[in-house]
Amino acid sequence: MGGQLPFPAVNDYKYYEHEISYAGRCLMNNSVMAYFTNRVPTLKAAMPEWWPILLGMLALYVPTLYDLFNGLWATEEQVHGPIILALSIWLMHRLWPRMIEKSAGKSTSATGWAVFAIALVFYIIGRSQQIILFEMGSLIWMLAAILLLKRGISALRVMWFPLFFMLFMIPLPGTVVIVLTMPMKMAVSYVTENILYWANYPIARNGVTLQIGQYQLLVADACAGLQTLLTLESLGLFYLNVVRHTSVFRNVALAILIVPISFTANVIRVITLTLVTYYFGDEVGQGFLHQFAGIVLFLSALLLILSVDTLLQFIVKIRTAKLERPAVKNL
Repeated sequence: MGGQLPFPAVNDYKYYEHEISYAGRCLMNNSVMAYFTNRVPTLKAAMPEWWPILLGMLALYVPTLYDLFNGLWATEEQVHGPIILALSIWLMHRLWPRMIEKSAGKSTSATGWAVFAIALVFYIIGRSQQIILFEMGSLIWMLAAILLLKRGISALRVMWFPLFFMLFMIPLPGTVVIVLTMPMKMAVSYVTENILYWANYPIARNGVTLQIGQYQLLVADACAGLQTLLTLESLGLFYLNVVRHTSVFRNVALAILIVPISFTANVIRVITLTLVTYYFGDEVGQGFLHQFAGIVLFLSALLLILSVDTLLQFIVKIRTAKLERPAVKNL
């Protein structure tokens, strides 16, 4: 039978498959290129408007950051400060296109001038009197004022979480830390003693001092203090903001469980330090491995957060399946 076949040949299928695959790759590449080409001009177009503000912010806060990097942020208790700042800047950069989109065509807010005045007063008092709580706190007020004056309340609504997240990098007054830290150190010491005693280690406790074998260890603020708890809290909130679960139950449950997760991570850190000192001596425990214990703290906290989140995901799936079964039966 001559003429054209009513269906394509095998080679034609391969040709069409190749063409479809090629078209899909082109579409994907065009989508990726469109994302970056749209994002880069947005940032470039914003630079002439925002660079004077950026220069002004740098002139105000570079000296503050320099003092922090050479002072409080260089200590073990406040080592999380630069990390929080870097993550906050990344979050603001991530939300920038959305902020521009949401605030486009919206009116600015005159309330920004009042917020700007508050920020300026905090900065002047903090810088002149060396009150770091006011000096660094003014940064958040200043950023909020700039958003209100340049883009309005809609921009502030989009950027609220990065500004809130910056609170975790501000060092708290020493008196507040001392009052709130002691009960936490007592609790961590108590749990550590009981766990190691249950594991048949020769350990005893007097307040926040642990005696294991011939060694005495004082549970310091850096090991089980308020700043450590706040740092782990910020890690959990950052995780929640990035993953953005649709389940309200999952978000609320994980946010509540971050507190016991932080406490558990602190206990793991103190147990690690205690065992390192017991097996390798006080010099090793207070040396390099003491710094390594900080990594153990954050890794254990992250693993616990991921594990709890996975468990919550499993619970949400079970609840969803139970809710869907009656609907299927009714059909």
